[in-house]
Amino acid sequence: MSKKSSPGQQIQSVNSQKTMIGRRRFIGLVGGSAALLAAPRIASAQAYPDRPVRAIVTFAPGGTADVYARLACQYLSEKLGQRFVVENIAGATGNRGTVQAARSTPDGYTILFALSTHAVNASVFSNIPYDPIADFVAINLSVSSTHVVSVNPSIAVKDAKELVAYLKARSNQNYAHGGVGTQAHLLAERFRVTQKLDIVGVPFPGAGPAVQAVVGNHVPIGWSTMASAGPMIAGRQLNALAVTGKTRSKLLPDVPTMIEQGFPEIQGDTWVGVMAPKGTPDSVVGIINTAISEFLQQPAAQQRLAEVGFDVVNKGPAEFSRILVEETGFWKKIVEETGVKVE
Repeated sequence: MSKKSSPGQQIQSVNSQKTMIGRRRFIGLVGGSAALLAAPRIASAQAYPDRPVRAIVTFAPGGTADVYARLACQYLSEKLGQRFVVENIAGATGNRGTVQAARSTPDGYTILFALSTHAVNASVFSNIPYDPIADFVAINLSVSSTHVVSVNPSIAVKDAKELVAYLKARSNQNYAHGGVGTQAHLLAERFRVTQKLDIVGVPFPGAGPAVQAVVGNHVPIGWSTMASAGPMIAGRQLNALAVTGKTRSKLLPDVPTMIEQGFPEIQGDTWVGVMAPKGTPDSVVGIINTAISEFLQQPAAQQRLAEVGFDVVNKGPAEFSRILVEETGFWKKIVEETGVKVE
């Protein structure tokens, strides 16, 4: 695949000010949820946790996993009486932070908010230093979010079919995505292959920075999750062309799916789940899963999550483990079709 001369890192640097604005908006959103999502603390006699818990997010602030993690950790902190501290460790499409989580002491004081790239990375990357299934304990598959194809308002296209025509009339165009091997990237590459488009993906360290690059018109087209792009679409800083879910998004009811527009092969969602290093005690897994499940069942939490583009899934350890194996097979097939690989 051909490479563009202006890499994502340079574009990210140019757009840093806009990224910070996006982060401030996000922080305000989460902060405004405090009263809604507050929870009564459990009895102080409980042994776990007796000190702060490290919550690793493997992508930059403002991305899909980060948005959910901050809302969930706010509740966990209130419910369990100790701080659950979000730590963003971005890089290598989630591998950098995932490795740190895998190598952490399995005592319940390090948990991982895993994006669904967790089920993809073993197929995309050669010799990753962890096993995405065997090295982790599944706790809760929490939320899912559809992907959205969006453009800067300066691009005069209204839907996916017009986007194809636009790209076929131009060579060597760019699109932004949140990292090599993310579901958004894989779906965009499947779109490129099936429609025979001359377009190059520009990777960013998370969906948040990728969205900001499109808002700033440094990259004209973006493939991202609704949780990351939704606020910018609502603010008319981006125009949405299509969503990749099986059904339309409740946040964008007027935006048709890729299936409706004649691209049935471009379908797939992303998810966020909570995991811990292998060997984490079952009792700790149970405490965290119960607290997260309670959070996800709160009407106020469901409303807030819907507002930022999430559907509640809320599957416990056994079901999450089964789905993880299923998802790994599904995305492996798309990796093979698109040829996306990192050596």
